[in-house]
Amino acid sequence: MWFLNLELRQALYLCPSTCSERTAGEGVPKDKDYEPQTICEHLQYLFALLQNSKRRYIDPSGFVKALGLDTGQQQDAQEFSKLFMSLLEDTLSKQKNPDVRNIVQKQFCGEYAYVTVCNQCGRESKLVSKFYELELNIQGHKQLTDCITEFLKEEKLEGDNRYFCETCQSKQNATRKIRLLSLPCTLNLQLMRFVFDRQTGHKKKLNTYIGFSELLDMEPFMEQKSGVYVYELSAVLIHRGVSAYSGHYIAHVKDPQTGEWYKFNDEDIEKMEGKKLQLGIEEDLAEPSKSQTRKPKCGKGTHCSRNAYMLVYRLQTREKSLTVEVPAFLQELVERDNCKFEEWCNEMAEMRKQSVARGKIKHEEVKELYQRLPAEAGSPYDFISLEWLQKWLDESTPPKPIDNTACLCSHGKLHPDKICLMKRISEYVADFFYRRYGGGPRLNVKALCKDCVVERCRILRLKNQLNEDYKTVTNLLKITVKGNDGFWVGKASLRSWRQLALEQLNEQDEDAEHSNGKMNGNAQNKDELNEEKREEEEELNFNEDIVCPHGDLCISENERRVVSKEAWKKLKQYFPKAPEFPNNKECCSQCKILEREGEENEALHKMMASEQKTSLQNLFHDKCRPCLGSWPQETDELYIVSQFFVEEWRKFVRRPTRCSPVSSVGNSALLCPHGGLMFTYASMTKEDSKLIALIWPSEWERIQKLFVVDHVIKITRTEAAGADPESALYTSEPKLCPECREGLLCQQQRDLREYTQATIYIHKVVDNKKTNGGAKRQKISHQNYITYQKQGIRRSTRHRKVRGEKALLVSANQTLKELKIQIMHAFSVAPFDQNLSIDGKILSDDTATLGSLGVIPESVILLKADEPIADYAAMDDVMQVCMPEEGFKGESLSFPFFFFFSPPFILSPRKVQLHLASFVIFRWLSSCSSGTGLLGH
Repeated sequence: MWFLNLELRQALYLCPSTCSERTAGEGVPKDKDYEPQTICEHLQYLFALLQNSKRRYIDPSGFVKALGLDTGQQQDAQEFSKLFMSLLEDTLSKQKNPDVRNIVQKQFCGEYAYVTVCNQCGRESKLVSKFYELELNIQGHKQLTDCITEFLKEEKLEGDNRYFCETCQSKQNATRKIRLLSLPCTLNLQLMRFVFDRQTGHKKKLNTYIGFSELLDMEPFMEQKSGVYVYELSAVLIHRGVSAYSGHYIAHVKDPQTGEWYKFNDEDIEKMEGKKLQLGIEEDLAEPSKSQTRKPKCGKGTHCSRNAYMLVYRLQTREKSLTVEVPAFLQELVERDNCKFEEWCNEMAEMRKQSVARGKIKHEEVKELYQRLPAEAGSPYDFISLEWLQKWLDESTPPKPIDNTACLCSHGKLHPDKICLMKRISEYVADFFYRRYGGGPRLNVKALCKDCVVERCRILRLKNQLNEDYKTVTNLLKITVKGNDGFWVGKASLRSWRQLALEQLNEQDEDAEHSNGKMNGNAQNKDELNEEKREEEEELNFNEDIVCPHGDLCISENERRVVSKEAWKKLKQYFPKAPEFPNNKECCSQCKILEREGEENEALHKMMASEQKTSLQNLFHDKCRPCLGSWPQETDELYIVSQFFVEEWRKFVRRPTRCSPVSSVGNSALLCPHGGLMFTYASMTKEDSKLIALIWPSEWERIQKLFVVDHVIKITRTEAAGADPESALYTSEPKLCPECREGLLCQQQRDLREYTQATIYIHKVVDNKKTNGGAKRQKISHQNYITYQKQGIRRSTRHRKVRGEKALLVSANQTLKELKIQIMHAFSVAPFDQNLSIDGKILSDDTATLGSLGVIPESVILLKADEPIADYAAMDDVMQVCMPEEGFKGESLSFPFFFFFSPPFILSPRKVQLHLASFVIFRWLSSCSSGTGLLGH
């Protein structure tokens, strides 16, 4: 679109280039490729190639790289147009030539005034501002002129929205509107198709039809009616797609010299017939037919589109005969590129010529051998891979050497199941193939494996008679076996022997597919084969369920039964490798010894558990246990053991036959490497109380007799005579290690700050109005309504959700801004309406991480939502709220955001107080100030 603006192209060609200055009179160096250094040089070279290159299309990768754009992410074309035009204007403003320096202002810049008139005194307040495009709201409109009319529509400022008049020195009713003062040669009209949906919290695209004419008369909209303001359509930018987050861009641009329309669709360029704009399949949408909107009828010289979102008009009086010549240094670069392109085309033609020649040779070869390929009856023949033969017939390049290894069985011969993958050919053709292409092994008439054929026949026969044998075995199992003529078989094996037999036969069928390494490049990983083999070995085969760990008959008679010789013979046909145990076979002697030892150990454990339970009644039942919070008066000494020891000991006492006995008290876990205690007396009464257990002195004496104690930990209370019991002094033995205690606390705090996928709770605070008196009552957080609990009762540390509270999964490195997005989806409260706090501390820094803000797992964050604005339509006049998105992050396109908002955007709050609108816009801009992009609405 910019290339076909002849004035802009001419100005860019006049812009001095470092290449033209360096090579003046000497030509462009041919020993290296030309690399533009500035954005203007990139655009110069790109335009020169577009004008005189012999290529069908030009690749703008260098230009894209210079701007630092991410081509993997869809961006907004309107925003890019604003950013790049601003960059270009700033770059050209340093030029000495006025035709170059002012080209952006001359072509694209207009002026309007934002006028407010006081109804009381008639004072008129005017603010003149420049614009580079007009942003038009299309919601509720069908014609472009209606959108322009609404843009210039007069609005009344009344009631709470009155205007402060400096003449009257008070708030007065007033009117406000925009007046167009001057229009540029090229008028850019941006249709606001992307809007914010408050119900979903996301952007959406308005796919409504908008009608626009090829001729646009702007005189009715101008303040000064004198002058020519008739514009003709010169470009239409299309966004094809129903979503605001995906789609495809297509540009229709008119050539000002020939008057012909072109459609630019990536590398596909199409010239329209009859010098007319034709919007075809670009208007199709991938949406259900029932929601399809019928296209309105368009008269001559008018068009309707639901995908057009940028219209470009040019003054009709502009001369179209402007001839733009490419500068000499650029033309030399273009000619050099054309030479390279021609060389590439010649190379491609030569390669195609060689390919055709090879194809002819291959054709003659195939023609000669194809007739002799089939083997005649009674003549010698070879088997060859069908896949290799197809490649030889289809591909123009010589195939790889013949590889028949994938068709071999474990005996090194042709597997009968691989016959379908082979082709029988005559010996004459086989000799030719092996002589020319090599490979092997050769598989002739004697290559078929007899052993595999016999095995396959056996498997097929067994498969066919499996159902009959199942009935026979079932009947044989009903017969009672007398004497020692039978065989032991596992009951589990008997229940599933038919399924096991079928699976085994199927696995033998599939062995042909896994018995070899590869089939012309389709190799299976050796590790995968080994892993499959290990898995198969881990599965129990038939009758292995009665095999003990020593490989002999198991001692449990409940798991096996005796079957007759006839039944066993039938089963052996399907499971020839199954372990065999005659009826008179003795059980495993080692297992009998172990069973007796196990019974003795169980009895010993039961006795040991009973003695320990009787001796340590208080420790087992958790009754009459001492508590540091309320020190018992009976003693001045208490002993400490690990709570882990207590829990493991209780498991053993409850189930002595299933759990191992506890032999030692491991108190080393409560001490640091220096032998000092890791807990203070205060922490043991509170957060660390779940890690320790307190023991009475008498109970400690019994523990020392029953268990091996590695370290003795004792707490002693010292109380002065006649002093208050609360002033007692508590000392530990061994003493506290301050350094290690501090390190433990730091590690605990670090763990709380480095969590991932932790749960926090968001509690929404709501203001309720009382009916009597209108007083407000604010709901308080769970921290303020925890009920009183009696001392000594164990409190649950698990958080209980209350009404109006939702749980969210977060990470410590997540930013507050990202948390607000989660809260928006959970509570339908926009991020800029959220006031968050934790433990009385306001959370306001959107860029800070949750870990740095002190948000830890199980935290409760209070959410106070600002009251919504009553008139949402009025709010939309202030701004179109956008979801945070990446935008253009390249250094070349990084500008202050305030630069891109025209005064009507900031100063046109309809029916909304001006200070409220400014506040909301300021907060919105603040949330987007960290490198994020906007849609430019």
